[in-house]
Amino acid sequence: MAAEALRVSALTGGYSAKRPVLHGITFEVRAGEIVGLIGLNGAGKSTAIRHVLGLMTPQAGEVKIAGVGLEEDRAKYRQSCAYVPEQPILFPHLTVREHLRFTAMAYGLDKEQAERRSAELAQAFRMTDALDNLPDTLSKGMKQKTMLMNALLVSPALLIIDEPLLGLDPLAIRGLLSALEEARSSGCAILLSSHILPALERRADRLVVLHRGRIIAQGTPSEVKRQAGFAGPDDSLDDAFEALVRQADAEGGAPGA
Repeated sequence: MAAEALRVSALTGGYSAKRPVLHGITFEVRAGEIVGLIGLNGAGKSTAIRHVLGLMTPQAGEVKIAGVGLEEDRAKYRQSCAYVPEQPILFPHLTVREHLRFTAMAYGLDKEQAERRSAELAQAFRMTDALDNLPDTLSKGMKQKTMLMNALLVSPALLIIDEPLLGLDPLAIRGLLSALEEARSSGCAILLSSHILPALERRADRLVVLHRGRIIAQGTPSEVKRQAGFAGPDDSLDDAFEALVRQADAEGGAPGA
């Protein structure tokens, strides 16, 4: 069995100890797999990601990346993961190429290998002609591509991506999915938060369904559909997700899984 790149254990947390957002959630992401984190707005996905990134302190439970907790070894913890937010954040005075070189330098990557990998990523994302452009000349989709290229350049143990398909054109989506498959095949663990369930149904190895800060289902896409009472080949993940949420609401909130 592949090693755990991420282990979230009985995590309770949020912005206020009196009103936690997350309630004892437990899940893992193993090397070489894509795990989709899904839920309605306000379900706790962003809060969970902030805890994984070490931006918030758990009220209970723990988070480990590559077997290390944040307080055990901050440098190793932070260097073991890369994060791509939903809204691109770039340095205004650095070109796309300079962003990639800065990332390579920050992570101590071999210069020649980084240049070669940067060229490959630029081709995959159809960004070769934009490598010497500044961020204010890029569309939102191109800025998102730049963020993704920098994250994939690092080849971290854990890659966290928040809504990666928003703002991307169809060819860029194909390039992204191809790049994620390549990262997965090289052993990278990927935690992917998205509202686009059909893409996750086709690509994710496992899913974690959050609702009101609790895990109401998790497993392979087929297992999650079965947990919702859908077992037919034509049953969609969208339908299963809606059924799980309705069931959890009817029960007054589901217990953590």
